[in-house]
Amino acid sequence: MTEIILTAEEARVLGCLIEKQITTPEYYPLTLNAVVAACNQKNNRNPLVSFMETTVVRALDSLRDKKLASMVSEAGARVPKYKHTAAEMIGLDEKDIAILCELLVRGPQTVGELRTRCERMTPFADLAQAQTVLDGLATRPNGALIAKLPRQPGTKEGRYMHLLSGPPPAVPEGETAMPVEPARVALQADNERIAKLEQEAGALRQEIAELRQQFSDFKKAFE
Repeated sequence: MTEIILTAEEARVLGCLIEKQITTPEYYPLTLNAVVAACNQKNNRNPLVSFMETTVVRALDSLRDKKLASMVSEAGARVPKYKHTAAEMIGLDEKDIAILCELLVRGPQTVGELRTRCERMTPFADLAQAQTVLDGLATRPNGALIAKLPRQPGTKEGRYMHLLSGPPPAVPEGETAMPVEPARVALQADNERIAKLEQEAGALRQEIAELRQQFSDFKKAFE
């Protein structure tokens, strides 16, 4: 599987598509308005956000480019709708996708928190079963999807985070890992995208300059 790197916005949108498919299948696939509302809802979300439609459209288009979402046109529908394709694309069962969904919409969590919060999507018999699923997601042969963060001072256990937005930051020896702010992840993604665009623009300018020179040489041959 090709490495997947999502911005904070893409991660939230993908998580919401997964969540709504499982919890409210009668309203799935989702319209753009429904995706925006799901991203901005106040319950089962961390951090809380206030995405504009343009932000969600940009995230949906990027997820479609990464083969993690698709647009569907239903007969009689006045607007297009959106669905995720993460389960098929990545290869996840119902418990895998529930765990990943919770990490996408609520950030790093302990095994106990994940077991409790996933109940609305799929039941886990006990903590041991939830831990088995987490271990499987962290040791996939074609690339880990989650990782366990070091235990923070004052806490009894470490939390798990998804790796669809990249690996956790390296922590110098003796220091404690801290979760990366979504705004920082988004800024890094924007910087990388701008750098790529600048590189492509430079290549295009060079190509145009070469074409102009070739055209000039061609004209001189007939003068």
